[in-house]
Amino acid sequence: MNLEFANKYGKWALVTGASDGMGREISYGLAKRGLNVILCARRFELLVEISEDIRTRFPVEVQALSCDLSIEADIESLFLNTKDKEIGLYVAAAGFGTSGAFIDSDIENELNMIDLNCRSVVKMTHHFANELSKKKKGGIVLFSSLVAFQGTPYSANYSATKAFIQNLAEGLSVELSGSGVDVLSVAPGPVASGFSQRANMVMGSALDPKEIAEEIIAAIGKKSLVRPGFLSKALEFALKSLMFRSFRVQMMKVVMGGMTKHQRAGLNIEKNS
Repeated sequence: MNLEFANKYGKWALVTGASDGMGREISYGLAKRGLNVILCARRFELLVEISEDIRTRFPVEVQALSCDLSIEADIESLFLNTKDKEIGLYVAAAGFGTSGAFIDSDIENELNMIDLNCRSVVKMTHHFANELSKKKKGGIVLFSSLVAFQGTPYSANYSATKAFIQNLAEGLSVELSGSGVDVLSVAPGPVASGFSQRANMVMGSALDPKEIAEEIIAAIGKKSLVRPGFLSKALEFALKSLMFRSFRVQMMKVVMGGMTKHQRAGLNIEKNS
């Protein structure tokens, strides 16, 4: 147990998107450090399984909450169900992506993604930033992405939501710097999780969420931005080597084009049939 970490960010951590990927692995990492954890996601039965497993491994309390954070009422319910908990760390790992040509997308799905990736994060960050500032200690972890730093063809709206989060995190990191509240932006590359399946992307290489969770947690309170994992850093270096933003956009067109070519092939088959 890391007593210094637990004293600063305990007693409770709230992790959204805790049923899979980085949210799940961060929940385990925080429990290992002695924080009680509130797990929030849509799949309640899976959260219960994870909760029981965490309790068997670590001497902490765990609460599972079924929430769809793209729905305003679920956010209010979350606030109500956690008001008696002394939350010192908010980890906003919930989110999803879409891919393919924007004009071929389901607009309701695109708008729902904005609600979850942006609107819910703003509402919850505002709530917890106020609560933590009153205590003059705590932390907020927001999830940006490698695609947040330039436009990304074939994932235009998703990358826009992550650019929004990146800018929000950067601004808040400075605003809250004297309040005792740490703000960390996490900008990973492709991660092996349920994300790619929902986004309908084919990833050749992906980060292991178990490997990068520890790097993310270690950066809390020490950095304002972390690009976890070798793959994220390598892709960052490749993009930075292109001086002009327009060149980086073209490079991302090649990268995302490879991940989504099966979609365009399917559309061509439908159009020709």
